[in-house]
Amino acid sequence: MALILVTGASSGLGRNTANALADDGHDVVIHVRSPARLTYVDHTARWKGVVVGDLAELDEIRGVARQAAEFGRFDAVIHNAGVLHSPEAVTVNTVAPYLLTALMDKPARLIYLSSSMHRTGSTDLGQLAAGTASYDDSKLWVTTLALALASRWQGTSSHAVDPGWVPTRMGGPGASDDLAAGHRTQVRLATDHDVTPDTGGYWYHEQTQTPHPAAQDEQFQARLIQVLENHTGVPLG
Repeated sequence: MALILVTGASSGLGRNTANALADDGHDVVIHVRSPARLTYVDHTARWKGVVVGDLAELDEIRGVARQAAEFGRFDAVIHNAGVLHSPEAVTVNTVAPYLLTALMDKPARLIYLSSSMHRTGSTDLGQLAAGTASYDDSKLWVTTLALALASRWQGTSSHAVDPGWVPTRMGGPGASDDLAAGHRTQVRLATDHDVTPDTGGYWYHEQTQTPHPAAQDEQFQARLIQVLENHTGVPLG
């Protein structure tokens, strides 16, 4: 039985991931944006706990980290929360996963939600601090963060997952990918015994793929982490 945090778990892929983990007997702490979002969560009593905060606001991200700390060290954290449109995309999709990672005790496993659209993201990190980054940019950067941590944090596995274009609220009803397959990779990476420390990769439907070259570039990884440290005032450690 593992203790697992899932962000953005009130709907869509996050809710499906949290439900699957709870069904498998794990202790799941869910994150929701506001108390009102709890009305969308099935069987609230089944969760180990709930943390609340808007990941588009730096102060509330810090609040989520404080709430999560009350549960102790997590075995896995799944950074699922995401938004499609600017200006919130860079904060929710990149800054929030970074800041939560930097503020919380290191888990054994980290999983970050990416997208196939990361391949058209920009390496212009000036857009991060300016808040002008696109969804594609934010997903390239969070993919880069995931792969950077795989080599920097001994004893922690760190992976990025493309869940596919699935028919969630964000994906829309016309999405052509398999919704049921959208959360399976996250569940596997959070719990499977074959996932060992000090590993990392970019995944799509339980298979590794080659990401944007910048995501594996150590110099770009270092520049991204430096920009995130400066932007948040919180070192990665």
